[in-house]
Amino acid sequence: MELNQNIFRANDIRGIAYEDLTPEVVQSLGRALGSEAIDRNIHEFIVGRDARLSSPEIYDWLSSGIISTGCNLIDIGIVTSPMFYHSTYELNSSSGVVITGSHNPGNYNGFKIVFNKNSTSSEEILNLKRRILEKDFRKGKGISKKEDIKETYIKRILGSIKLNKNLNISIDCGNGAAGVVAKDVYERLGCNVIELYGEPDGSFPNHHPDPSKLINMEDLIKSVKENNSLVGLAFDGDADRLGVISPKGEMIFPDRQMIMFSRQIIQSSPNAKIVFDVKCSKLLSDEIEKLKGRPLICKTGHAFIKQKIRETDALLGGEMSGHIFFNDRWPGFDDGIYAGARMLEIIANSEQDDPFVTVPNMLSTPEINIPASDEEKFQIVKTFIENSNFSDAKTVNIDGIRVEFEKGWGLLRPSNTSPCLVLRFEAETNDHLNKIKKIFYQGLKSIKPNINKF
Repeated sequence: MELNQNIFRANDIRGIAYEDLTPEVVQSLGRALGSEAIDRNIHEFIVGRDARLSSPEIYDWLSSGIISTGCNLIDIGIVTSPMFYHSTYELNSSSGVVITGSHNPGNYNGFKIVFNKNSTSSEEILNLKRRILEKDFRKGKGISKKEDIKETYIKRILGSIKLNKNLNISIDCGNGAAGVVAKDVYERLGCNVIELYGEPDGSFPNHHPDPSKLINMEDLIKSVKENNSLVGLAFDGDADRLGVISPKGEMIFPDRQMIMFSRQIIQSSPNAKIVFDVKCSKLLSDEIEKLKGRPLICKTGHAFIKQKIRETDALLGGEMSGHIFFNDRWPGFDDGIYAGARMLEIIANSEQDDPFVTVPNMLSTPEINIPASDEEKFQIVKTFIENSNFSDAKTVNIDGIRVEFEKGWGLLRPSNTSPCLVLRFEAETNDHLNKIKKIFYQGLKSIKPNINKF
């Protein structure tokens, strides 16, 4: 069996369908998951899948592997990743896997895995790889049954959110898994919903489902403006990430969303701890401190954020990529549709027509991705750090390197999910922004001479 070991990533497992994720590899992963479950005295394993074209076949391969170990399988069908997370609280099993490529290109797919309601750690992912390489599998004959968890998921949200007025909103499901549930949720909350691309279609015929990229938000911006919507909400392929558009058509990046959510959380829970990743604006930590909350910076990655929330009892966590984790009225897992409902609650309770104008802003870049193979990206970052001398700045090295100068900051880190380097910059003026970008560019060019200007 050919096994590309790069598919085993920090938070989950991802690769190119049919190339990295072959029938043999996926069936072996199923055997590893079923065996691990039984060794943990778990005898039922939940399996859901997103709307990607490869997901039905991958489901068949994976489920056959799980059942071959003697572990029973609960098939919850096409779901968002948050619906899958919800199922681990709702059904008899607290463990399982959702087949999803998330926001990756259409030819990718992958697996987000949960044991006992917790996302797998890097160590647990490596242990699954070990099982596959050593063929450390149980043998048996499990059975499969189907469960529909859509209604209980909707009721969980309705039990947490109350809107005191009807809102006109636009949503963009991007032909991803959000289409199976998002419109129903918001209409049952009392909203008038204009939906774009609600039909799940893994060929993604309209645009790629990644709300962190402005190009993917253009149709939603148009809808918000044409329909006088109070907000536009967008979701990635498995709906665990949220994109937000203001009534004026401005993209509200997740770190600015987090400022609004932090205000709501700290108002009801003074001194609350708020977790955020290294890509987030300094304005977020400044605002949390101003509100007398406690800012906690963390490595990027949904499993790292969840772990930090559990360790610190934080009430909110968020990533620049759009993963938002509520741990007050919600069980702490990332959910773009639920985060959208919390945003609607803030809008409904606001005395302003456009509450987004109250959120501070600085000059910043979106996330910049530079192609680099999975083999080279970690070495490039390591060499950049070793070659750098930032004696005039504060450095944060928990995830790549974040360099905080007096008037702004820059970040370089290897992506957890894609073969690329990730950069982001923020500063008080254009001059400072360009100066910081130039420092990083020159440092990278000395390591990778053919790098494109950013």
